[in-house]
Amino acid sequence: MTSFAGSLYAMGATPDGGSPWLQFVPFVLVLAIFYFIILLPMRKKQQKVQTFLESLKVGDRVITTGGIYGQVTKLGRETVQLQIADKLRIEVAKASIGGYQGQPPVVEPSEQS
Repeated sequence: MTSFAGSLYAMGATPDGGSPWLQFVPFVLVLAIFYFIILLPMRKKQQKVQTFLESLKVGDRVITTGGIYGQVTKLGRETVQLQIADKLRIEVAKASIGGYQGQPPVVEPSEQS
């Protein structure tokens, strides 16, 4: 048992515990890395998608995340009406619009296994 305590002391553990502020430095570094690697890019992507959805207008040719091509005929608060063929219109959730036809998708379709 004393050899365990001796090895801890030899590895740099001080008996008084050191400065409490110094113990928070690794925690703060992990939080900063988490923020810059994960949260900041995710927030930028969400803002890009929100800007895209707000800029939709009647007449835009879009594709849904489910792969349906259509032209916007009516915009609602939460829904969009798409004309997908002559005299055939469907109403889909605004969040399911993935991007403009012929351009890279703004919203990535969710991967399902």
